Amino acid sequence: MYNPARTAEHINRIDKRRSDLQSQVAGLFLPSTQLVCEFGCGHGHFLAAYASAHPESQCVGLDISRERIERADRKRDRAKLANLRFVHADAGDFLGALPAGTTFSEIYILFPDPWPKRRHHKNRLMQPDFLENITRRAGEGARLYFRTDYEPYFREVELLLGAHPSWQLLAGPWPFEQVTVFQSRAPHHFSLAASRRV
Repeated sequence: MYNPARTAEHINRIDKRRSDLQSQVAGLFLPSTQLVCEFGCGHGHFLAAYASAHPESQCVGLDISRERIERADRKRDRAKLANLRFVHADAGDFLGALPAGTTFSEIYILFPDPWPKRRHHKNRLMQPDFLENITRRAGEGARLYFRTDYEPYFREVELLLGAHPSWQLLAGPWPFEQVTVFQSRAPHHFSLAASRRV
């Protein structure tokens, strides 16, 4: 049964969460910053290694699990990585909270939940709407890197990117390799890279 008071309370919670995130993100990045972003960073293994190897890059990882972000923060602090930030946020909320002019130079999506059952496919991160949102934030020549151990998901993303007018699939090795926890458990994986068309 529809409950107007409960609906209004839910909407207010969402608005407050988004407002708080916008304030948090505004304090992390200057306008017009170019970011290396990992969506679904887990405990931060990959991005901490990347930030250490690329001190000139501003890196941000986000995850919807607060516990994972807390562990990632500890990893960053132990390594004293001033160029690395982790944010507890939903991907859509984070994209909406970024300061104007902030763009991505590299985007990593490593072993996202494949949601293998057909009725759950709507929960997958790589969807047309999400791709449009990151496309608007991707600078000219930005690179997108996607990796999964679930081949049907890989094929779906390959088709999605291959059909998009703003992205071009690339051949060749990835620019940076760091084995993640999920990768170490997977018997095999599938990788693709794409470049934002000028």
